[in-house]
Amino acid sequence: MSLVKKFATVGGATLGSRVLGFARETLMAAALGTGPMADAFYAAFRFPNLFRRLFAEGAFNAAFVPLFAKEIEAGGIDGAKRFSEEVFGVLFTVLLMLTIAMELLMPLIVAWIIAPGFVGDAEKFDVTVKLAVVMFPYLMCMSLTAMLSGMLNSLHHYFAAAVAPVFLNVVLIGALGYGLWQGASPLETAWYLSWGVLAAGLLQMAVLYAGVRHAGMKIGFRRPRMTPNVKRLLWLALPAAVTGGITQINQIIGQMIASTKDGAIAALQYADRVYQLPLGVVGIAVGVVLLPELARALKGGQEREAGNLQNRSMEFVLFLTLPAAGALWVISDEIVRVLYERGAFSPETTSVVAGTLAIYGLGLPGFVMIKALNPGFFAREDTKTPMRITLLSVVVNCILAVSLFPLFHERGIATAEAVSGWLTALLLFVTLVRRGHWPLEKALLWRVARLLAATVIMAVALDYASGYFADRLASTAPLYEQLVALGLLIALAMLVYFSVAFLIGGADLGMIRRNLKRKRKGKAAPSEESAE
Repeated sequence: MSLVKKFATVGGATLGSRVLGFARETLMAAALGTGPMADAFYAAFRFPNLFRRLFAEGAFNAAFVPLFAKEIEAGGIDGAKRFSEEVFGVLFTVLLMLTIAMELLMPLIVAWIIAPGFVGDAEKFDVTVKLAVVMFPYLMCMSLTAMLSGMLNSLHHYFAAAVAPVFLNVVLIGALGYGLWQGASPLETAWYLSWGVLAAGLLQMAVLYAGVRHAGMKIGFRRPRMTPNVKRLLWLALPAAVTGGITQINQIIGQMIASTKDGAIAALQYADRVYQLPLGVVGIAVGVVLLPELARALKGGQEREAGNLQNRSMEFVLFLTLPAAGALWVISDEIVRVLYERGAFSPETTSVVAGTLAIYGLGLPGFVMIKALNPGFFAREDTKTPMRITLLSVVVNCILAVSLFPLFHERGIATAEAVSGWLTALLLFVTLVRRGHWPLEKALLWRVARLLAATVIMAVALDYASGYFADRLASTAPLYEQLVALGLLIALAMLVYFSVAFLIGGADLGMIRRNLKRKRKGKAAPSEESAE
């Protein structure tokens, strides 16, 4: 299967999840706006989400996948199964202890980490603590789910792992719909959502476990033991956890600072949801697919193929994210108005969220490049170098966020995260090139320059066209007119960008198709015969 098809498999499933995520956030905006219950729910949910990204997705995609791939190559399915059961026993035990400790310490955690700005508001603080207590076990479910996802990705079964997040959005949309139908208060709605998060975590874990069994691997529970394989995993996972969660670390820092201003946490979340669409569809798809592919190429001594995989992935990433960044900068107001402005979400809130979204848009290519660059280290079992770069980036984010928030509020937080993201991407890229792990192609640099030119031309055309559709995109226009006008703007942007990009040589379908097509070398792993 070509990389493009694998990217499309993961990206398509992620797109479905993100579209449902938009539906969820639209209902959330109508039900809660940027009021105190919205702040409380998002603050409480951010914490298990942060740990999920740090200790689940980041650590396991970075550390577990290369080791699992090595076990498949060396010992076949039986060796990989034994390794998985060893890891599962240790992981389950550690997560259970962590969950119990966090539940008992939740008031202190909210006061010192999640939302120190809530301490002065007794009701808001109390609600946030209770919601966080309900939702924190979601971390345990999702950490085990991340391990199962890593197994499926290494076995070339990408769809089940990519589609699992859909269930979270489906359950939360159901909870919101029920709350709106019942005329529930904001507090009752927040409770529905919190229990929905926990239910969705259990459902996702069950779906992934069924997927692993379908892939031909049945894993059981083993008494936790620190075997050499488990020690190696933990040695790699700790720095990988920090590296894989760079965006979430910066967001939790931003949330801590934003908690001092009413509505700021919710505003950042609404903007975050919009730019997460291209980040998820492109960045996560590339990161998920590239890591096991790159690990296998390097384990097989195919350095040239590994270099080709990296260059083609970067080309694919920038081809799709540069125009998305340009569009988010130019029509952020229109996007936010159409998606959110109804019910408790006012025009004033639209202005705040749109300004934040525009800045996130400028950081989007950097955020996505990180997803494409990290596998270059992780596949070589080097998790310390990106961790050091990440820690530097976090320091820069802290300094900028503290400095800019008093002046620009939510926009200051977004600026700090965008600058931090670009700094991380640049340092990762330069390090790979200097070590000789990234064979840089001059043709790639020329194509990127042309893609930038196509993006600028598209942005100018989009800015002019948005003025033409201003009446149909106004707050007073009917929703169907707003949707049609926004759809036409996006269609025009795509037409202009792709036409110019192909015309000036920024992209070439034949070249992309040839370079992304992989030929299997040597004997395939047993799981490849049933690859999706």
